[in-house]
Amino acid sequence: MFSLFVVFVYFCGRADSDYWIMGDTKFDGIVFVDTWQELNTLRYAGRVIHILCRKGNMGFTFQDTHYNISSGDYVILPNAALAYGFSASDDFQGVLMNLSEAFVTSIAIRSNYGIIGHLSLLRNPVMKLSGRDFRICEAALQYLRMRMEDEKHFFREELLGSLLTAHILDLYDIHARSNKELQVSERVTSLLRKFIELLYGGGYVRNRDLEFYASRLCVTPHYLSEICKKVSGKPASYWIDRFTMQEITRLLRQKEFSLTEIAERMNFSSVSYFCRYVQKRINLSPSEYRKDC
Repeated sequence: MFSLFVVFVYFCGRADSDYWIMGDTKFDGIVFVDTWQELNTLRYAGRVIHILCRKGNMGFTFQDTHYNISSGDYVILPNAALAYGFSASDDFQGVLMNLSEAFVTSIAIRSNYGIIGHLSLLRNPVMKLSGRDFRICEAALQYLRMRMEDEKHFFREELLGSLLTAHILDLYDIHARSNKELQVSERVTSLLRKFIELLYGGGYVRNRDLEFYASRLCVTPHYLSEICKKVSGKPASYWIDRFTMQEITRLLRQKEFSLTEIAERMNFSSVSYFCRYVQKRINLSPSEYRKDC
């Protein structure tokens, strides 16, 4: 779930596809691809995408916001299923890679910093790298891909997990150095992790009241909002609405569902209340949003 700094796609102009076999089972914990078109086919829920732009430009939409990246930008999409509309310039070159949640879990990192970065990336998935940080990230990914090819290594999965862990910690460091004010206690990061886990678990479908989440976490609504605001710049209610609208817009893009069906699925008391909720948050009615999709 919080594999935010972990799944990548590697673009370097190679023609071979990169799945490695362990025994008789195809391993898809790490998947390297060679074009943004292939990347676009790997947008599965529960997977993360990283893009290190080396040359040219790439555009994509994430959570209904369009981004354009250029050389030196590092993109981390915490939920690949929310990204779409990929396009790239003819001269685009980049480091792009993809990792499964199961593999991420197997290399669990002790640091709680991941939740801080996760909230930050949900707001803006693009990091601007210094020249030094760019070289570190590029070298780490190139080396990881090279070691992926060592199919006869007896401890390859552990080896790849260790290399990936080192790269994730470098990404934590890069993000932390540019966000020094986000250093918070272990208790706060633990509470935020549990809060986001409740949202990822779909709690927003039936419970969109701040009081519900505060009660589940045994804190006051004010305290929950304050720690969210300190870490992410936004109160807890913003994240409840963000996850809710993320699901609503996903459903609206599936035009086989009527507005009534979506309202019922999201547990709104009426279609009119559902429409007001959407209008207030994106300045478009559900029908207008659907027309623009």
